[in-house]
Amino acid sequence: MVRRRDTPGQGAGSPVSDAAARHSDTKAMGPARHLGAMRGKPAWLKVASAVLALILVGGLAFAAFWVVRFQMNISKAPLGAGSNRTEEPVNDSTDRMQILILGSDTRDGKNSEYGTTEDSTGYGQSDVMMMMDISADNKRVSVISFPRDLLVDIPECTDQKTKEVFPAQGGVMINEAMKQAGIGCAVDTVNKITGLEVDHFMMADFNAVKELSNAVGGVEVCISDAVYDPDSRLRLPAGNSQVQGEQALAFLRTRHAFADGGDLGRIKAQQGFLSSLTRKIKDDGTLSDPQKMLKIADVVTQNLTVDDGLASVPSLLTVGNRLKNIDVSKVAFVAVPTTPSPADPNRLAVAEPAGSQLFAALRKDVDLTDPTATPSPTAAPSESAPAPSPTATDPAPPAYDKALQPVSVANGTGVPARAQEITQAIIAGGFTQVAELVAQPVDKTAVYYAPGFEDVAADVAALMEIPATQVLPAAGVGGVQVYLGADFMSGTKMGVALPTDIVNQTAGDAVCQQANPELITR
Repeated sequence: MVRRRDTPGQGAGSPVSDAAARHSDTKAMGPARHLGAMRGKPAWLKVASAVLALILVGGLAFAAFWVVRFQMNISKAPLGAGSNRTEEPVNDSTDRMQILILGSDTRDGKNSEYGTTEDSTGYGQSDVMMMMDISADNKRVSVISFPRDLLVDIPECTDQKTKEVFPAQGGVMINEAMKQAGIGCAVDTVNKITGLEVDHFMMADFNAVKELSNAVGGVEVCISDAVYDPDSRLRLPAGNSQVQGEQALAFLRTRHAFADGGDLGRIKAQQGFLSSLTRKIKDDGTLSDPQKMLKIADVVTQNLTVDDGLASVPSLLTVGNRLKNIDVSKVAFVAVPTTPSPADPNRLAVAEPAGSQLFAALRKDVDLTDPTATPSPTAAPSESAPAPSPTATDPAPPAYDKALQPVSVANGTGVPARAQEITQAIIAGGFTQVAELVAQPVDKTAVYYAPGFEDVAADVAALMEIPATQVLPAAGVGGVQVYLGADFMSGTKMGVALPTDIVNQTAGDAVCQQANPELITR
């Protein structure tokens, strides 16, 4: 008998020998192949797999941390103060959207160094008020500034926390709107002025400006001469400067450093600051840099109050995504046209007809950088567009003979020839029974009608492209009366007319602010 010599470690009963015996008859997986696979797996692949697993777990945990943090940062408040909305909520991804941006002068918390709580009672005053209007196709943005000294009519507002009702007020500063009844009252006031319905709001305080300007590494501004304003503590040399922190806040807050030292000069400076900030964020690639975006998002959400509809991280991201690719030349900064108020020369009133023309253009979704451009197909229909044709199941509209309808033209423009010009246009439209009336001057054109003349009034208004919001019932009118105002001084179609200088600047313009001569330093 020949005895097989066992090699060390491979005697009967050893693990290797047993494994070989178990698999020696298996064709699909022989012992050499099985043991080779166990031994041959590269160490680097094991390490890489472990690292990838850690990255995935860590990334998910990191993302979850920031989402939770941002969500906890956000403060919210009601969108309105009791007014009845007529529009459905917008789709934040695809619809035209208006966001009211407010800067509060509250002295609470980190803002206490700028004054006492007595300096800002209640909810605080909105020292900055801008309405951002984003087009449905995301190709343009209009930013409309409302001067804090503008005298307006504030509607009745209900504090949504306490349910206290504050009566309507006439001829008060617009920044008073939110002081008693909250941010929603400011929204309702802007809706009343513009004829629009604001979809969302964002409110920030003094601290937000400081921290955001620090987060982006400063914002470049320009001023014609060296200035020092002891009230805001703004001190700048002539030419370009990088401002951040306290100096950025001072640049936005100063009421005296620019132009003639009034609110309109401050608005232009604020618009210049935002234009520069927009260019920097886009040029520096901030929107594609996760680290920078996290820092900015953290700062913004910590210092931001929004309405319920925006009070989530996905909603805020949706708005941000809509803005990131807009051409800076299509971001238009506009100020509501104003004139010194007859009631108080230190306050402002909406200038007519420019104010009504601006609001009408906004309601019609006009591109303020190019008023002659055709609105996008997704834009809202024109206010003066005719009603849709009736379907087969709808009752036919009542027919009437245009030649028998009483129409009068009241000339409130102050231009004697306007009455005859409009009368001839109405007659050419088939309404032959037209009378002319002497009337008191008014700012805004309206078409008034007696009971039963609604359809006639709508047709007369459409003939001259007078907005449907300016067609109103009235007692004491026989038939239909077209009351011409200062917003319809020329032509036979109201349409959209805008002052040529309505846009102060676009985000693509680098503008140097004019210093107030009284604060220039040498």
